[in-house]
Amino acid sequence: MTVPEQLPEERLVRWPVVLGRIGWIDRIGLFGVVAITIVAVFATWLTPFNPQLRVAAAYLPPSWDHWFGTDEIGRDLFSRIILGIQYTWLPAIALVAISLVVGGCVGMIPGLISRKLDMLAQWVVDFFLILPSTVALAVIATLGAGLMNTMIAIGIAWWPWYARISRDELRRLNARPHVEAARAAGIRGPRLLLRYILPGAVPALLVAATLDVANVIMTISLMSFIGLGQPAPAPELGSMTSRALDSLSAYWWLPTLPAAVIFLICLFANLAGDGLRTALRGA
Repeated sequence: MTVPEQLPEERLVRWPVVLGRIGWIDRIGLFGVVAITIVAVFATWLTPFNPQLRVAAAYLPPSWDHWFGTDEIGRDLFSRIILGIQYTWLPAIALVAISLVVGGCVGMIPGLISRKLDMLAQWVVDFFLILPSTVALAVIATLGAGLMNTMIAIGIAWWPWYARISRDELRRLNARPHVEAARAAGIRGPRLLLRYILPGAVPALLVAATLDVANVIMTISLMSFIGLGQPAPAPELGSMTSRALDSLSAYWWLPTLPAAVIFLICLFANLAGDGLRTALRGA
C-alpha cells in the first residue's frame, strides 16, 4: 500500500515564509530576543568592568563612565546587569527546552505504544499538575538556595503542561488521513512519530514554548526576589531588585534598572511568541 505524502498543513514549516509574515512590532520582539541571547552567551566578554569587584565609589548615579551607576559596594551596575541577563535568560531557555522534550515524550510516546500506557502516563501528568506551588518552595528549602535547585523545583511543575499539549496534538494528528494511511501501511514506532506526527506538532509546541519563556523568567526572578535563587554576590536580576528596594527613594537606579531589564526581556519574548503564533497560523 502506498503511503501518501503529508498534507500541506502537516508539512515541515517553511521558516523563511513564516518569518516573512511576522509584523514589524513582533519583529522588534524577535530582534530583541536575538540580541538578548547574544548578550547572554557573550556576557563575560561584554562587561566593561569586573561585575564582582569594586571599581568606583559607592552609589554613583548613571554617568558616561558608569552607564547604570554603581551599587552599594561600588561595583559597576551595568556590568552586573549584563551578567545578570546570562543568569536569567539562559536558565529560562534551558528549562523550557528540557520541559518541552520531557513533556513531549511523555505526551506522545505512550500514546503510540498502547492505550493503557497512555492512560498511565496521563495519570502521572495529572498528579504533577495538581501539585500546589508550595511544593516548589519545599523542594528549594530541602535542596538549598541556588540557581540549579530553583530550576529543578520549577521544572517539576512545568513539564506536565507540555505533555498535555503534545498529547492533544497527537490525538489531532492521529485522525489525519496521512497518519491513518501510514498506520494501514504498517508504519509504526519512531518512523511514524518522526515523519508523520512530529512535523505537524512542532508549530503548536514551539509557539507554546516561545510564549512560556517570559513566564519562566518571571518565575525565576520571583524566586530570586524572595531569596531562593542564586545566593549573593551573584548578579541575578531578581535578587538585585530585591536587595535594593530599601534604596529606591535615595538611589532609584539600583532596583529600577534591573527590574526594567526583566520587563524588557519578558516583553521581547512575548512579542516574538505572538508574532510566531500569528505567522504559523497563516503558513
